[in-house]
Amino acid sequence: MVKKTINTIPVIPNILNNFLISKNKFHKNTYFLQIKALILPFITIFVSNRLQNERNKMSKPTIILGIESSCDDTSAAVIKEDVILSNVIASQKVHEKYGGVVPELASRAHQQNIIPVVDQAIKEANIKQEEISAIAYTRGPGLLGSLLVGTSFAKGFSQALDIPLLDINHLQGHILAHFIQQDETKKTATPQFPFLCLLVSGGNSLIILVKDYLEMEVIGQTIDDAAGEAFDKCAKVMGLPYPGGPHIDKLAKKGDSTKFKLSKPQVDNYNYSFSGLKTSFLYLVRDEVKKNPNFIEENKADLCASLQQTVVDILMKKLIKVAKELKIKEVALAGGVSANSALRQAFLDLSKKYGWKTYIPPFSFTTDNAAMIAITGYYKYLNKEFSPLTDTPYSRVNNVLK
Repeated sequence: MVKKTINTIPVIPNILNNFLISKNKFHKNTYFLQIKALILPFITIFVSNRLQNERNKMSKPTIILGIESSCDDTSAAVIKEDVILSNVIASQKVHEKYGGVVPELASRAHQQNIIPVVDQAIKEANIKQEEISAIAYTRGPGLLGSLLVGTSFAKGFSQALDIPLLDINHLQGHILAHFIQQDETKKTATPQFPFLCLLVSGGNSLIILVKDYLEMEVIGQTIDDAAGEAFDKCAKVMGLPYPGGPHIDKLAKKGDSTKFKLSKPQVDNYNYSFSGLKTSFLYLVRDEVKKNPNFIEENKADLCASLQQTVVDILMKKLIKVAKELKIKEVALAGGVSANSALRQAFLDLSKKYGWKTYIPPFSFTTDNAAMIAITGYYKYLNKEFSPLTDTPYSRVNNVLK
């Protein structure tokens, strides 16, 4: 609509000119000529200013504000084109004593954090609010109470600034984190399409075929529990703090990964299952503690190493199968569990063995963060995929990521 208005405005002086001349001919009155002399300069200035504003919009860089609130981290980030300017994260320590995220407490903490986090992100990016081109927010999947906080703030802020909204799939954000550039002068290599992405987190274990920035298909997923959840639940059995993944990773470096044999569920196609592994670990610990009450403390490092290696073996076995059958050599890792040192090393080892070109994200982009939401928003902005105010959060996704 704007484009149409700008195209028609320049012809107004000609129309007015013809009208006034015709009037002058018919009425032989200089009054119309005087009006013409007064109006035409203002119309010319108006048109010139409008055209200059449009040129400025086209020439200025695209700046996206990203907002992430899907679980227990409140985050805001600013990117300029594909280069990150800021990425602020406020974590919630309140959940540690409960051994997991409490949804109600998470949403309340988001309400306290969202304004100062966004304000800090804008300040660190050294930009003005008026320079923001659009706001990208996590619409789902996630905890609905948490998502509502980020969604509501994003909608209100976009209305206040009169700029577009971009709704983002949280999982899509994890994948596109590989395209975030941290230095405008020194670009890093990014995956080439099509590529496979193993996305592993506390709530998801997926193998995704990425055909383009905004075209992705889930071809393998867990049928019950996620790998990150298995780490957290088994860590709790051993008395380790929440979240358990980092603690298991740390202790595993001191242990023997072959000490204990754990269950590796066999699932059809490219799917995963980790509930059997959790049960196997629980029964092992239960039976051994009956014989030796100090079993966990005496074998904690070996238990962690064995558990970690089993999870990595399960994940990589299916990924190898997919890569071979689809004949894809570009393979990426994403999600919170991608910070696990054994999984990262497995990626590097298999890249040499199978000739893969692998992409492992920096640690700062593995856990939930708004930079990945902002970069996804950037590509949606280029594609003009804007979100209406009527969009509502969702907790689950289907096999096609949008």
